[in-house]
Amino acid sequence: MPNTRTANAVRLEFAAGSLVQSNLSGAAFTGDWLWVAGDEACGLDRLRRLEPVGREALRFGEARDFPLADLLDLPGTAEEEADLEGMAVADGYLWVVGSHGLKRKNVKPDRDHADNAKRLAKLALDGNRRLLACLPIEPDAQGEPCLVRQAQDGRKALRLKGDAQSNLLTRALAGDPHFGPYMAIPGKDNGFDIEGLAVDGRRLLLGLRGPVLRGWSALLEISVEARGEQLRLLPLDDSGTLIRKHFLQLDGLGVRDLHFSGDDLYILAGPTMVLNGDIRVFKWPGARTLLAANREPVRFEQALTESVPLPHGRGSNRAEAICDLPPALSGGKASWLVLYDAPGADRKDGEHAVFGDLLRHD
Repeated sequence: MPNTRTANAVRLEFAAGSLVQSNLSGAAFTGDWLWVAGDEACGLDRLRRLEPVGREALRFGEARDFPLADLLDLPGTAEEEADLEGMAVADGYLWVVGSHGLKRKNVKPDRDHADNAKRLAKLALDGNRRLLACLPIEPDAQGEPCLVRQAQDGRKALRLKGDAQSNLLTRALAGDPHFGPYMAIPGKDNGFDIEGLAVDGRRLLLGLRGPVLRGWSALLEISVEARGEQLRLLPLDDSGTLIRKHFLQLDGLGVRDLHFSGDDLYILAGPTMVLNGDIRVFKWPGARTLLAANREPVRFEQALTESVPLPHGRGSNRAEAICDLPPALSGGKASWLVLYDAPGADRKDGEHAVFGDLLRHD
């Protein structure tokens, strides 16, 4: 219950019909307003800061849905989940990215062995999973930030050119010696799976939960620009490089989320497959400056520091989203907001409220 929560808890209240409720996979702030994504929806929710009702540090509620179908011409249908896994606010846009990965049907306890064997062999790709988009943020008449298809200053909601089967990113990776072979493997089988997003101007970093190759995790660096009604990949150098690869030593863990804080890049990392295991935050000092100066198409980075381990449960409480708390909400102390997928009973209050954590950082 709220009055038994610890002082670092953050309460998130959703409505009964909210697009996003419990399986939280992305978070970003616009002032006092919190944007959240879930990996089982095709849209986002915006939460308002409210007065705490118990001992929790912060409380957000009065959720408002923003269906992606209202903002973009989607590659799939409005009902297909986008499996949104990464989110970032930059230069008046909310950026989102889907996992881009295949999924494998799971076995069910009420099915016989033969039926479950067929299920376990079946792969699928929801058309909206291969989505990378920027959505304009614009205040409405009440001054509340909203996502719009086109802002009054001309900014438009745009997505990377592609369709329900592929986009410019997956096509560029199809022949890649490191990741091409994994494009046909489901994410939860150590296949291709984007789960983190960080934005620095035109530079986008995509963090991969999988594959992890001989213990090396990966970030993909791309640059995008608007051309007409779509986003296109922009060469990163004069030789026409479309994707730079950064392999990170995260002790065999895959990337779950990314977040720039000043010049440093923080990496939320956890198991790449369906495992219960360590979830940690790593720090890449000076990453922003290093990335801006780098011209190598492939780099290996071991100069990471482990910042903090995070709690996790067995099949529950998997940290999936991390972002800096605005100074006005943190009392001037550098803090992360951490949100969890599959929250356990200890992170729920009734049917529509869940709890994240505040963590201090340097």
